[in-house]
Amino acid sequence: MQASYRTLALIVAAALFMENLDTTIIATALPDIAREIGAEPLKVNLAITSYLLSLSIFIPLSGWMADRFGARRVFSIAIAVFMAGSIACAMANSLFELVAARVLQGFGGAMMVPVGRLVILRAVPKGELIKALTYLTIPALLGPVLGPPIGGFIVTYSSWRWIFLLNIPVGIVGIILSLIYIPPIRASVIAKLDWVGFLLTGFGLASLVFSFEAMGRFPLPNWALGAIAGFGALCLVAYWARSRRMTQPIVNLKLMKISTFRRAVLGGSVFRIGIGALPVLLPLMLQLGFGLTAFASGLLTFASAAGALVMKGATQFVLRGFGFRRVLIINAILCGIVMMGYALFTPSVPHTVIFLALLAGGFIRSLQFTGINALSYSDVDETQMSNASTFSAMMQQLSLSIGAGTAALALHLTLAQRQGTTLQAADFQPAYLFIGGIVMVSSLFFLGLKKDAGANVSGNVRRVPVTQEIKETRSR
Repeated sequence: MQASYRTLALIVAAALFMENLDTTIIATALPDIAREIGAEPLKVNLAITSYLLSLSIFIPLSGWMADRFGARRVFSIAIAVFMAGSIACAMANSLFELVAARVLQGFGGAMMVPVGRLVILRAVPKGELIKALTYLTIPALLGPVLGPPIGGFIVTYSSWRWIFLLNIPVGIVGIILSLIYIPPIRASVIAKLDWVGFLLTGFGLASLVFSFEAMGRFPLPNWALGAIAGFGALCLVAYWARSRRMTQPIVNLKLMKISTFRRAVLGGSVFRIGIGALPVLLPLMLQLGFGLTAFASGLLTFASAAGALVMKGATQFVLRGFGFRRVLIINAILCGIVMMGYALFTPSVPHTVIFLALLAGGFIRSLQFTGINALSYSDVDETQMSNASTFSAMMQQLSLSIGAGTAALALHLTLAQRQGTTLQAADFQPAYLFIGGIVMVSSLFFLGLKKDAGANVSGNVRRVPVTQEIKETRSR
């Protein structure tokens, strides 16, 4: 059955929302989970870390899986695997069982995210890509915002096990709709699986993600974290050296020769480092610094999602009117300024003011996310879409993990400087200033873009030079 880009985008967005919601919702329930399974809360945090590690290991495999078995089949099976992991989490009675179930969930999530995006990239014309990707931006922003209030509500009024069972009805609907509407997309040429490359990227990413996630959270000495990060970096360097001699590596680094893809990936990674810090900083500030409950702080931070929803309809218009280069540069600076403005939050600031500031932040971050994602694939050839989706997902996961570790490290350094042991409201101010600066730096990567960069996607045809239009007309 032929489906519109809106239908395809909403099917993929539902699966991504399920994954993003589950990633953040568990954090609220950790104390209750620890009490019921008889483990220390700090050790139960392994349920979060194990999921992220599983994602990091298996994401590089997703592109090859989609080419080999078909994107529709892999996407549907990935949802089923994620659901099986969710059921196993709900039935877990020990820390080992919970961690094992989260690893299974991570495998499903690693296939869902890049393969779901690949479905959109291959099925949607580039002229409609921004509209389609706009729908995929919403779950990425909604999940971290809705997770805390929903988790807090469930834990308060029911059992933490229902947190994982929420995925089941969404997953069943997602599988049915994907089998009906997603076309049987499959690569014409299937490369041989690069097992050595898979192991190098898997161990490399997992080591880096763990070291950044453990920063300020696990009682590990700095030298141990440094050694783990060094091992991960060494694996990735070895992969880079090896992949240069290969024609079909599992992650194609030659994509970085495409200017729009390179600048979108690098600039987007720096931008996401700042964004990755927010899910750590905002709940801690509102709960520990301002004394709000988890449920109350979650309702307040919902403003970010509301801002993203408002921007959804305006994204295509803004990019068509001003082009990628101007929008991504100016908007990155605005995002940084707004995030720095969060440093002005104090317990005495009215909640209405905080809500409006978070609303504005969600509004402009949604525009930046969609712009970066659309620019990434504007000049990528159809045959390279699976590699591009895998590469992009891999960098997104790494940068978000670095952002979470950066937030934890910034708070740890602030506490060490004032020789304190308990977080206070003022301790969050340096962190917001720092990550806001990181977000602003991301604008530098877009300065080298041509004025007509991504015009085939944005529709900003007025930016295309006349000579280029003549050449394109003759080629037709």
